[in-house]
Amino acid sequence: RGAARQAATPAKSPAATKLPGLSAREPQTHFPLPKGPSIMSTALGTVADLPADYYDGLVGHNLLPLWPSLRAVLPYGKPTRNTRPTLWKYSDVRPALLRAGDLAPIEKAERRVLVLCNPGLGLENMQATPSIYVGLQLILPGETAPNHKHTPMAVRFVIEGEGGYTVVQGEKLPMAKGDLILTPPGMWHQHGHEGTEPVVWLDALDLPIVYGLEASYCIEGAPQSVSDPHNASTVRFRQGGVIPYASLAPKRADYPLLRYPWKEVRQTLSGLAAVTPREELVHVAYVNPETGQECMATLGFSAMMLRPGEEVRMKRRSASAVFHVVEGSGAATVDGIAMPFAESDTFASPTHAEIRLSNASGKAPAFLFMVDDAPLQRKLGFYETFE
Repeated sequence: RGAARQAATPAKSPAATKLPGLSAREPQTHFPLPKGPSIMSTALGTVADLPADYYDGLVGHNLLPLWPSLRAVLPYGKPTRNTRPTLWKYSDVRPALLRAGDLAPIEKAERRVLVLCNPGLGLENMQATPSIYVGLQLILPGETAPNHKHTPMAVRFVIEGEGGYTVVQGEKLPMAKGDLILTPPGMWHQHGHEGTEPVVWLDALDLPIVYGLEASYCIEGAPQSVSDPHNASTVRFRQGGVIPYASLAPKRADYPLLRYPWKEVRQTLSGLAAVTPREELVHVAYVNPETGQECMATLGFSAMMLRPGEEVRMKRRSASAVFHVVEGSGAATVDGIAMPFAESDTFASPTHAEIRLSNASGKAPAFLFMVDDAPLQRKLGFYETFE
């Protein structure tokens, strides 16, 4: 019987999350139900309540009873969360990343990346949160990361260095600190470096989602020819609220803007701070300039400014998130866990988390970039904010 029950436990794949409570060996937990008229049981049956021959017969036909695991997969009040508030210090990551430049030539690495892994989700799963993959990528002067396309969507957020660039569908997108660059699903992209110092950027992908759907793969392609060396899309959509007249046509492009320069985002945040009440967070979203909607389908991207000496409590949301510190220093408290941060640090927050952010400086602002899975939750119909 024990062997049969052990065989019923699904095998764990590298980036898939096993549903909780499906093993007969795991203890069963019962949660009290809300008071009031109900036909639900306050103490659901367990696997141990079932005759051995009945349970083994189910397992033999690739079946399992739901009720012993129902409260594990549908807990009351708040989801079960394995994601831990986690801080990755850039001062720890950068030396290891630069050493990777010596240990892994681009021909051997293809993409030279150190993955930020949340310990609560298992390092082998390469997840910052259940839906968000984050890695720091290094490219050295003169290198070219080969051309490919893949099913997961990806963005690049530049941390340091000059002279790097990405080519997406023939458009050459220069990289400067704080720039956000989109590489949408199914679009050809390659990276290069024409400068003299290392360039590092943060990669954010919806890889855990696509991999979990068994739909993740890539295709290698010949090097792209640059058909737009001037990054024309950024020129066309440089100013918020002003778009090319031709964009008023009914047909909208899925990705009309591929690069969002940090210089202009920072100016927008600074201007917005002057007209934002002190008790409100200064916060802007990256959107498709033709539709006003999120620029990618599954993950959302935004930037925020903490004014000098400011401490803010973010609204609790159903979305998970990863924060990257663009400028400044301060502290984040996520579900009661304090994480002091400095420039270029990155930290993760689980779903439904209580988040407080504070700026350590009384003279200079701090700026943060955020990736979250709110767009996916909205499309699935369960995105929520609380309080």
